[in-house]
Amino acid sequence: MKDCEYMNIAISLARATLGQTSPNPSVGAVLVKDGRLVGTGVHFKAGKPHAEVHAIQSAGDDAKGAVMYVTLEPCSHYGKTPPCAELMIQSEIKKVFIATLDPNPLVAGKGLEKLVHAGIEAEVGLCKKEALQLNEKFFHYIQTNTPFVTIKAAISFDGKTAAKTGDSKWITSLESRQDVHNLRHEHDGILVGINTILQDNPLLTTRRPQGGKNPIRIVLDSELKIPTSANVIQDRSTETIIFTGNHFNIERKKELEDLGITIIILDKPYIEVTEVLKKLGARKLMSVLVEGGSEIHASFIADNAFQQIIAYIAPKIIGGKKALPFVGGLGPEFIKDGKNLQFTAVEQLGRDLKITAKPLNKEENE
Repeated sequence: MKDCEYMNIAISLARATLGQTSPNPSVGAVLVKDGRLVGTGVHFKAGKPHAEVHAIQSAGDDAKGAVMYVTLEPCSHYGKTPPCAELMIQSEIKKVFIATLDPNPLVAGKGLEKLVHAGIEAEVGLCKKEALQLNEKFFHYIQTNTPFVTIKAAISFDGKTAAKTGDSKWITSLESRQDVHNLRHEHDGILVGINTILQDNPLLTTRRPQGGKNPIRIVLDSELKIPTSANVIQDRSTETIIFTGNHFNIERKKELEDLGITIIILDKPYIEVTEVLKKLGARKLMSVLVEGGSEIHASFIADNAFQQIIAYIAPKIIGGKKALPFVGGLGPEFIKDGKNLQFTAVEQLGRDLKITAKPLNKEENE
């Protein structure tokens, strides 16, 4: 097998852990000796041993003189676990291929430096593009201190998310709805506006056949209109956070807090999504899935407060001027002022199309 094939094995192992390692990255490692794969490892959960540790343990005596392929730079500092670089040196690893360096200031080249100083041959950049995509949420969070935001929408072929009555069940196929639960599993938080709660009364939990992690529920409710009977209040399977403005009902706030709900009060009567993201970042939420209505989507898009949009498009036409569009708000006056995106993935799910798009960077936009 070629070096890239071994690294792809490590990336595949890491990809299987998406959604369960936050606020840590997903990391995979394999050990190869004399053309044989002798050890594999992944990081399963924050606070647990890292991928390199599992790979070395599974290799046993074969770790000495072996080549390691790891998706992210080994750590060199003492955190919740000992430094992996030190263990690799003690195990007498011969060479290491590192897909990408770690942007975390605690690591940031120090792990590589320690390995090289100890005489371990190291190469950086093998399958770098795939490794960056694997941990894009982690990299964004580390570099900005705010969550990676995915806007998700289920829309008709003509861009509607609900009929004029507000009815939205179901626009997309069962296959698309099942895939949304995978998205929920992979994000730390799921965010909606109060209108979604009042209209649909969703649970906002992850329901995968193989099980999954429930994201923290986040509701934007500037006047604390949410009824105590709402599913996100009564269901205790995960935490619920409500953001509200500074004109709120004190009695309602106490009533919700007595039910175990976290209330975060912002400085203004209205809610700014950029301020919400800062506060969520401070709570160590690495990623947020926005499943709001058209006005919530408009707020995030207007503020450029998103890193990707995933649209599930059904071969269905709803029509009507009063049917709700995917993005509300006033919109720009001129086409040239619209948000330019680039499609990064297209997939068919049942009868639907799943399209992923990301913002163009400033250079590409000009």
